[in-house]
Amino acid sequence: MHLKAVCLDLSGVLYQGLRLLPGARESIAQLRQAGLPLRFVTNTSQRNHHQILADLQTLGLAVEPKELFTAPQAAHQWLKQHGHRPLCLIHANLKKEFSDLSRQAPDAVLMGDAGKGFTYAHLDQAFRLLHEGAPLVAMGDNRYYQLDDGLHLDAGPFVRALEYAADCQAIITGKPSATFFQQVISSLACNAAEVLMVGDDAISDVQGALDAGMQGALVKTGKYRYGDEAQIQGDYWLEDGIEAVARRVLA
Repeated sequence: MHLKAVCLDLSGVLYQGLRLLPGARESIAQLRQAGLPLRFVTNTSQRNHHQILADLQTLGLAVEPKELFTAPQAAHQWLKQHGHRPLCLIHANLKKEFSDLSRQAPDAVLMGDAGKGFTYAHLDQAFRLLHEGAPLVAMGDNRYYQLDDGLHLDAGPFVRALEYAADCQAIITGKPSATFFQQVISSLACNAAEVLMVGDDAISDVQGALDAGMQGALVKTGKYRYGDEAQIQGDYWLEDGIEAVARRVLA
């Protein structure tokens, strides 16, 4: 199927920590020059929308606000649509993005990568609310992410702990949610099968995209570890990095 658009994960595909990955800037420029619409999709929940755009600009990556789709945005949309008042276990950088939602008598739990905010007291408060029937809304369920000094725990393990304790299932608003991918696809003038998702996470990025009817490419950068591809069911690309993906797309 001919490709008409490309979606790119951020951390692990275009940069790692504060370091731009080889060929990222050039590959984006080549894809744009070929006339392919780009979307930048991320489960990052330690940086708000404005900060992510600023980070990309600092790295020399020009991204328009409408091209960036984040899991926190999707979570906010879901909570607002359903009229919930969330108890927020989120990073301090995101608090302003959810400040318009009432916190009085919370009737939902919102989880992102809260970092040091994942204390027993906070998790126990969330558990008690979930045990009473409140929904658990998670921006993602990634197990870990990669920085220059190695792997770090992401929000996923804490989401799983609350699911187990409260005997509930989280509503995932970011990747690999098909709803999240559909929001991205809806912003493009093409079908899901004509869109390629490029990521370093076999499940959240590639399997999620395949399940949403998209094409997928797994890159051997970022959090990728040898053998991750064995988790993927379906046809996909396995490439060394973003440069290799761009070459294949433009061949």
